[in-house]
Amino acid sequence: MAAAVAITIQSTFVLGSTSAVARAICHELARRGCQRFHLVARNGEANQQLAVDLQQRYGAAVTTEPTDLLVDAASDPARRPAVGAFDLYLITAGSLGDAELARSDAGEALRILAANVTGLIPWLTAIATPERLARPGRLWVFSSVAADRGRPSNYHYGAAKAALTTLCEGLLLRCHGKPFAVRIIKAGFMATPMTVGKAPPALCASPESVARDLLRRPDKRGIDYLPWWWSPLMLLIRLLPAPIAAKL
Repeated sequence: MAAAVAITIQSTFVLGSTSAVARAICHELARRGCQRFHLVARNGEANQQLAVDLQQRYGAAVTTEPTDLLVDAASDPARRPAVGAFDLYLITAGSLGDAELARSDAGEALRILAANVTGLIPWLTAIATPERLARPGRLWVFSSVAADRGRPSNYHYGAAKAALTTLCEGLLLRCHGKPFAVRIIKAGFMATPMTVGKAPPALCASPESVARDLLRRPDKRGIDYLPWWWSPLMLLIRLLPAPIAAKL
């Protein structure tokens, strides 16, 4: 394997750190010289396993923190979590939920919203303080191509990701001219446990390839489709007439 190119990201805060793509990004960051991680996730055991792996393989300093977006959103929606100072804030937390159930169960629909947007708002608010935005840094938020057009198969998830995208696009424009860079990743299907049986394998990118794509341009800001070919594909899908789109 070729030597990794060093980057200026020396510390990373991760919300949703046990997701497959977060794990891949953490490993790629550590390979390139990132030496401090704070990992926040619901699954404490898997989070601790990732922490040990980063410590043993790369000598990184790693701390962990438990959170449950659904519980927190219900019990204390206005909380202000502590996030600390990091070079990169990475948010990959999210859940497809049960799309079929959400059609008839408002509780499941609200859980999908909490996992993908409302539960993230306290964390985004804590990160995006005027003081932090005035200093160099990066915020990478994983949205989804599902945000681009409502589809019968997953419109609650798509609506949540569309809301997250709009929220982060406003933050992106708020940071125009500032040293803090916001990057919204509209990810297509990835070969992860979340998409098993729900996506054609030919359209699934590996989490490792997505991590490498992100770190080829670590200082990029704006909206980023990954892999890149999802951008023209989603343009086509947005232009489909309703009778065809209804079959998606």
